[in-house]
Amino acid sequence: MDALRVRLLGKPGCHLCDEARVVVAEVCTAAGVGWTEVDILTDPDLLARYGEYIPVVLVDGEPHDFWRVSAERLRADLTPPAT
Repeated sequence: MDALRVRLLGKPGCHLCDEARVVVAEVCTAAGVGWTEVDILTDPDLLARYGEYIPVVLVDGEPHDFWRVSAERLRADLTPPAT
């Protein structure tokens, strides 16, 4: 599995975060990409920056999706280009 490339930012009790977790887990597992989940309530900076947008998916440290996570878009961005 690749290093952690995907971070899911969310908080407990967020139904959209629950849905995003399923999508991220499935896509990352299929792509062989590591991921982690961060509770923004434990980080004041993340809460201030992303609190209104959760869930937020970061890929390689850059914002990728928020509110609704697209499996197709995430899969495309995690798949290396064909050579």
